[in-house]
Amino acid sequence: MTAKEFIHSLPSRVNQDAIADKETTFHFDVEGEGGGQYTVTIKDGKTEVQEGLIGEAKCVVKTNNDNFMGVINGTLNPLMAIMMGKLKLSNQGEMLKYAKIFGLMK
Repeated sequence: MTAKEFIHSLPSRVNQDAIADKETTFHFDVEGEGGGQYTVTIKDGKTEVQEGLIGEAKCVVKTNNDNFMGVINGTLNPLMAIMMGKLKLSNQGEMLKYAKIFGLMK
């Protein structure tokens, strides 16, 4: 699986009950093969993924495909990835609210 495939699968992975009263926008900027730029919006109990960086994000995630998938697969510790600059977040608090909902952390 690639970062692109994972991000596009988020609408089917996210528990609708967990986001019923939430609203946010994330930009994922993933370099390398299998990456790309994506906007993930949660609003009105729905998760939507769009190609490109659309609107204003509450959190911007910058990384490459290998590091992104390492975090997803559990082979790269998210905190270590942030500390080493392999994963950059513009708003860590916002990511922490959604990391488990997105399946980014176990």
